[in-house]
Amino acid sequence: MSRQPRAINPKEPTGSMIRDSALGLVPETLDHYLRLNRAIWEDGPLGPAEIEVARLRNARTVNCVFCKSVRYAIAKADGLDEERVAMIGDNYETSSLSEREKLIIAFTDQYYRDPGDLADTLKADLLRVFAADELVHLSIVVAHFSGFSRCAVSLGGMPDDLPLIEMSLPS
Repeated sequence: MSRQPRAINPKEPTGSMIRDSALGLVPETLDHYLRLNRAIWEDGPLGPAEIEVARLRNARTVNCVFCKSVRYAIAKADGLDEERVAMIGDNYETSSLSEREKLIIAFTDQYYRDPGDLADTLKADLLRVFAADELVHLSIVVAHFSGFSRCAVSLGGMPDDLPLIEMSLPS
């Protein structure tokens, strides 16, 4: 991973990690992203803890150090603690995560392997456990976070490690 940033925001810091990053160089685009991000967390049928499971699995897959280190306060308030976060790893299938959480991880993984080729068993389980609007929301969640974390990684400048960072939804 490149530690050398490809773009640096020379503007005066605002106190917002996202606006102070290279993404702040395009506020006209970033503002739309932040509104979509807020809508994904607050207005869809999936709960914040479920969204965070997908977001963190995505962060792990893409290897976005920043995304792996962030914990959204809204997800913590919805019950996602670090013990559950630790279960999102390789052996999630045998963990005590809920069936919904395990299916969110399986769906997120499938998105990266081949989103159009869901195994019949995964498809049946998803349809049994999730309503149609929840599956659409999950698809949007995974695509959204995949795009954002890949953008962050592609801009470079990521440290090797970061401490856990709790943040509110950016505005």
